[in-house]
Amino acid sequence: MSNQNNSLTSLALQKFKKNFWGVFSLSTITCIGLVSVFAYVFAPDASKNANQMHLAIHSKSPGFEVEILTIPSGIESEQNFFSKLFFGYNNTDTEIPIQSYNLQNDILHYVEYASDGLQGEKKQIVVSRFPNSNYKSHIETKSFVFGTDKYGRDYLSRVLIGSRISFFIGFVAVFISLIVGVLMGSLAGYYGGKVDTVIMWVINVTWSIPTLLLVIAITLALGKGFWQVFIAVGLTMWVEVARVVRGQIISAKEMQYVTAAKALGYKDYRIITKHILPNIFGPLIVISAANFAAAILIESGLSFLGIGAQPPMASWGAMIKDHYNYIILGKPYLALIPGVCIMLLVMAFMLVGNALRDALDVKS
Repeated sequence: MSNQNNSLTSLALQKFKKNFWGVFSLSTITCIGLVSVFAYVFAPDASKNANQMHLAIHSKSPGFEVEILTIPSGIESEQNFFSKLFFGYNNTDTEIPIQSYNLQNDILHYVEYASDGLQGEKKQIVVSRFPNSNYKSHIETKSFVFGTDKYGRDYLSRVLIGSRISFFIGFVAVFISLIVGVLMGSLAGYYGGKVDTVIMWVINVTWSIPTLLLVIAITLALGKGFWQVFIAVGLTMWVEVARVVRGQIISAKEMQYVTAAKALGYKDYRIITKHILPNIFGPLIVISAANFAAAILIESGLSFLGIGAQPPMASWGAMIKDHYNYIILGKPYLALIPGVCIMLLVMAFMLVGNALRDALDVKS
């Protein structure tokens, strides 16, 4: 039996590898996953949530460059290496965009940046504020590849860090939906009768409520926040999993191997977990890929409505909400960039789901 399972698995893998779009989409998902995990390594602004604001350079076009003067605060951060790697560093220094500067008698004179050809405010600071009076190492030219948002934050950094919400909500939501859906579907399909009637009533009631409305209700009940959104989305996606598992188990429990397991005196738990579920794993993989895409879209909708991830946390949906009015103000890229990112990630999961469906289809 194990050799047969291995051969079926290898056959499915071979079929999947022949699907160009499936492999390409899986590679895309893997790359986005690595970027989301190590976002602060790739982000030009590695401060926490990439929330370093410079209102003087708000809404600048992609490729914008400006000199930044960093004034040290003298406060040392107590963060460890892993905290900075995965959650960003707490930036206590002051960053100021400047137009020009010059040194006179150990006093650094600089002109703050001003848009539209205006003259910025002139200020000065003693050179002794800098370590070893080396002020030049604290002045650098920064390039904003995607420009800046309406708060003057580096948009590329916000996009990279915002991928975390959209990517990981898929995993958490699918994990929760699988636990609840497999449990409810297994009970309904295997035992039938009154158990099936009650569970199907719950499924039909949940199914009849619009998904977004149900997520909003659960979110409001649990409160606004990062994990609350993850749980809320997961609790609304179990219904489809339960229906699929129920139907598959109703068909599988009539098979000879289930009858043989019952004749050998195996308990219902072992029959379901060891014999039935492994044989219906294929449809669950396909539906999980589809749920990944659905979870990303739902979270983006919640963030757009303002009840998803809360500021200053970066989220693609929230970024669209903050900048959708810029579409008619001549800077549509501020809303289009996160929108394209959502589209690519959702499309990748859908194509992977289609490739898995074809690979696991024994009839083909």
